[in-house]
Amino acid sequence: MKLGATLDKVRQENPLIHNITNVVVTNFTANGLLALGASPVMAYAVEEVAEMAKMADALVLNIGTLDPQKVDSMLIAGKAANERGIPVILDPVGAGATSFRTQSAKKILEEVRIGVIRGNAAEIANVAGQNWAIKGVDGGVEQGNVIELAQNTARELGNVVVITGKEDVVSNGTITNIVKNGHPLLTKVTGTGCLLSSVIGAFTAVEQDIILATTTALAFYGVAAEKAAFLANGAGPGKFQMEFLNQLALVSAGVIENEAVIINGGATNAN
Repeated sequence: MKLGATLDKVRQENPLIHNITNVVVTNFTANGLLALGASPVMAYAVEEVAEMAKMADALVLNIGTLDPQKVDSMLIAGKAANERGIPVILDPVGAGATSFRTQSAKKILEEVRIGVIRGNAAEIANVAGQNWAIKGVDGGVEQGNVIELAQNTARELGNVVVITGKEDVVSNGTITNIVKNGHPLLTKVTGTGCLLSSVIGAFTAVEQDIILATTTALAFYGVAAEKAAFLANGAGPGKFQMEFLNQLALVSAGVIENEAVIINGGATNAN
């Protein structure tokens, strides 16, 4: 896989990523995208989202802090992006925790052509109509075969499904990759999953092969986390967060080629 070349492409093209995201993670998401080499924009008003979405290279819809007006903005922006062929990523934060969240995620999926949906196993399962446990907006214990869940959901929804956890799974229903990079400290910093969805947006903005784009994004993110954890040296999540932002800027094409660990078709590949 051309992981390094795909990372270089993001930094060379500096794609504009339109984020309709939640209030908890806005700053972290913007800084993470800037560190990677993309350009973030956060625009929510129904009066401007269509115009902004049409100018962007990718659109990320995140339902973390939800209200009816934000749902309307997401639908308007999503349809505008679809008109221009701009990739749309959906992060169904907390789907399954409340009926409003679950119904909103399903409404977006029904009315907007979503290129990639990324969530934890419980979120994806609930969007797919399966009742997996979820606590608040955090995923519950995995209750089934995550690989099968990703594959079946991808076939059902007709898009690429990314399920993140101890290992990350990406599938379009036919091709499935498992990315083994990452670090448990990612779960100790609010917004790392949300930022990942926006990072996936940056990679899909520059690479039409969505499996390649999403797999590269996951491997890059995981490698950055591993290096950040090493540099934090047990100092805790605050130090890790700072080092993680640094590594999003510093991980190179050569590093990701050498350190990515990806399972595809039963074979382990380092590139």
